Amino acid sequence: MTELGGALRRWRERLHPDEVGVVTAGRRRTSGLRREELAALAGVSVDYVVRLEQGRATHPSGQVLGALAHALRLSDDERRLLFTLAGLAPPGRDEVPTRIPPSMRRLLQRFAAVPVAVFDAAWTLLDANAPYVALMGEYHGKDRNAVWRTFLGSGSRARYTDDERGALEAELVADLHDAVRRYPGDARLRALVAELRQGSEPFARLWDADPARPHVSARKRIDHPDVGLLHLDCDLLTVVHDDLRVMVYTAEPGSDDERRLAQVIG
Repeated sequence: MTELGGALRRWRERLHPDEVGVVTAGRRRTSGLRREELAALAGVSVDYVVRLEQGRATHPSGQVLGALAHALRLSDDERRLLFTLAGLAPPGRDEVPTRIPPSMRRLLQRFAAVPVAVFDAAWTLLDANAPYVALMGEYHGKDRNAVWRTFLGSGSRARYTDDERGALEAELVADLHDAVRRYPGDARLRALVAELRQGSEPFARLWDADPARPHVSARKRIDHPDVGLLHLDCDLLTVVHDDLRVMVYTAEPGSDDERRLAQVIG
């Protein structure tokens, strides 16, 4: 076993499934995550996790390391160590931060009746609590990025008029422009912009226009498959130091929307 493999195994075994939303059943031989659970969280194969831990795979890409660091809830120092053990330079501040601080994770867990999701500066979903998943559904792969999902992907349960959709698209493009200016060394961010410009004429037109449209809180209509149309307030909070976007959905107290939102959350 290599130092990299040993570190990955220690970090995996110290992380309780409840901390990452993994539902467990029956007796477990380890209190930590299983390899298949880590693989699912990081979006890699179980075989690759096994080979990394056993030292048979020794040159993981920076993208894989970033996914593992996120799945394992590594601290900044641990993340740097992970990259160093793999023989790669740790990502610097030229790249979009993806770390969620422990305080924010506690916030996600404690808002048991409020849908909350955390996005990075490029609008990629990093984590969400159970109420948010119940309200908006699960996003996978490229759909986890709200900009890609809006212009090229499956969309969301939110419903917009033509004017509202135009405003949303301009806000997302403006936010992405700001992210590129702040993190010029982020290759994944540049690749995202290139794919969007090539695949979406509306995105390309807005990108070239460079709209100055700040993303603000709004009243949204969510078309839920079980309870129908919900009218909810969607507030956006910013975690300045970590450059994160926190999205919170709430309903007007005493309203029918509040009652049906509670029904969705269970």
